[in-house]
Amino acid sequence: MKKIFSAKILILALGILIIAGSCAPKELGQASGTVTKQLFGKLPDSSVADIYTLINHSGVTLKVTNYGGRITSLLVPDKTGKPGDIVLGFDSLSGYLANNPYFGAIVGRYGNRIAKGKFEIDGNQYTLVQNNGVNALHGGIKGFDKVIWKCEDFKTEKSVGIKLSYLSQDGEEGYPGNLNSVVTYTLTDDNQLIFEYSATSDKSTPINLTQHSYFNLAGQGDIKGHEVMIAASKYTVVDNTLIPTGELRDVKGTPFDFTAVKTIGQDLAATGGTPLGFDHNYVLNTKKIKDLAVRVVEPISGRIMEVYTDQPGVQFYTGNFLDGTLTGKNANVYKQHSGFCFETQHFPDSPNHPDFPTAILKPGETYHTTTIYKFSAR
Repeated sequence: MKKIFSAKILILALGILIIAGSCAPKELGQASGTVTKQLFGKLPDSSVADIYTLINHSGVTLKVTNYGGRITSLLVPDKTGKPGDIVLGFDSLSGYLANNPYFGAIVGRYGNRIAKGKFEIDGNQYTLVQNNGVNALHGGIKGFDKVIWKCEDFKTEKSVGIKLSYLSQDGEEGYPGNLNSVVTYTLTDDNQLIFEYSATSDKSTPINLTQHSYFNLAGQGDIKGHEVMIAASKYTVVDNTLIPTGELRDVKGTPFDFTAVKTIGQDLAATGGTPLGFDHNYVLNTKKIKDLAVRVVEPISGRIMEVYTDQPGVQFYTGNFLDGTLTGKNANVYKQHSGFCFETQHFPDSPNHPDFPTAILKPGETYHTTTIYKFSAR
């Protein structure tokens, strides 16, 4: 009887161990990837910039600094499994402190342009800092790309991430209201990079937060061979200062048609821009976050980037103003068309176009939007 009883206890104990091993919650550090923080450098005002390294279980590695919420590096495997850095940027903080075209940054309060830096809300006229000729661009001279964000890292069972927060004071760069902004970057184990933007304000104010990373899925060289699809049948026509005229024009029969897959270089010469290239807001056909808005394939590396968003538009920009004067990581010289951006957004100059989807955040409301970049290879 003792032997039978002992055997029963042993079987029961083994059963408990098996159940515990298969069903018990795991430690977050074991279940997710890793997040580490290091000093990135000091700003001229002695404030400190940190850099966070996020690694998921697939080995994708993301580096972000709290200076402007800038993505400084994104290592993604190619079709052979070899990782490569697919974003433009610099090795040190000094590169970001010098003049550069918003590499990797959160831009705001209002991403893109506002005509002549002026708009009206509820009968009140506001004048912004003009930093792009006569227009206001990407929040002004000291926009969200040039401030230190408060940063917290986190882990879940299948992801790692950081939460960035910043209070923009009433009157900053001419914008009304105290605006509390929170931007969350989440890197999942299935290689999705999720951006969640939220904000509240105590006065009505324009808001259009977006991410301004420049991508090159080959890692270096020009982007003309990248194959692109954009789910948009219209785009916003712009004047010679890149301000929308108000017309939403069909892309069919124009160089701006990416409803069928084609390379960036195919119609680049026909865009007629000065400098040459795409720098246009596309009016997305997509209605939900699950709908594919953009797909980019780099055929040699096999890397694929997909964009999903709940925003009404996306700015497709092909690095037209890069002119070879900037040298970035690994001694890469950033020439014209070295990188592309897909900035999910409200339309440019929306505060001055009542027919566009509204970009005005009112007191008592919460601004919230989500964009997903999904990476794979074939």
